[in-house]
Amino acid sequence: MDDREEVKSVLEHLPLVQAPDAIWTSIEAALDEHRSPARRQWQWGFAAVAVSALLVVGYWTVGHRTGQWIETDSKSRTTLRIGEIGFVEIEPGTRVRVPATQPGEHRLTLARGEIRAKISAPPRLFFVDTASGTAIDLGCEYTLSDDELGLGLLQVTKGWVSFQWKGVESLVPAGASCRTYPKIGPGIPYFDDASQRLKDALGNDAIDVILAESRVRDTLTLWHLLQRVPAEERARVYDRIAALTPVPDGVSRDKALRLDPETLKLWKDELAWKW
Repeated sequence: MDDREEVKSVLEHLPLVQAPDAIWTSIEAALDEHRSPARRQWQWGFAAVAVSALLVVGYWTVGHRTGQWIETDSKSRTTLRIGEIGFVEIEPGTRVRVPATQPGEHRLTLARGEIRAKISAPPRLFFVDTASGTAIDLGCEYTLSDDELGLGLLQVTKGWVSFQWKGVESLVPAGASCRTYPKIGPGIPYFDDASQRLKDALGNDAIDVILAESRVRDTLTLWHLLQRVPAEERARVYDRIAALTPVPDGVSRDKALRLDPETLKLWKDELAWKW
């Protein structure tokens, strides 16, 4: 086995551990020792590979990074442990801050880039703040990307996420996505397998197309749309939902059009069985 194969074998068996603060000092000290030129050259190579591995698979805990910014370059990524409830993978080109934690609450601030959260805990313990609002974990796995302006995308692969901004809320279940916008907050969520025409129409506020393209499953989109369209358009949205699936007992047309909170919640709970 040559030197390169030996280094590769060692790296493949290294466990994922928290990087100690003294890692750079240790490497520099080792390289400063008097050794033969050939040995020194081999150690330079090993150090370079080891440092690259740390950049790619860094591992941190919330407590270790509280109050600090974590920033990855275009080639590096790291993993952040969120207490005992899960992990957040921080993708290349991302800047994340860990504010001071509070009892029963774990919080991150995503300034730019992309994170992948895997959380297994009761709802509303993990929050991610962005320029366009806050992602509130409801026990799930999701990807969230955002830029400094607040343009972003939430994609949920397991469970649910609530994205909120100044009283505006989008509930996003597994298999669905939601775009986010500066000074507007979350857009209207849609299932990833919805028609492309429906997705494009959401960005253009083309209500006619959204109504025509909606399936039973797309009542997720229509339920949110009912609360976002002008009052004079609500009847059309209500009627399309009613045409796709029976309106449950306790949901009246009049209350739904007035956006009565209890009526909307009851309707959402029934529709969610089809989401």
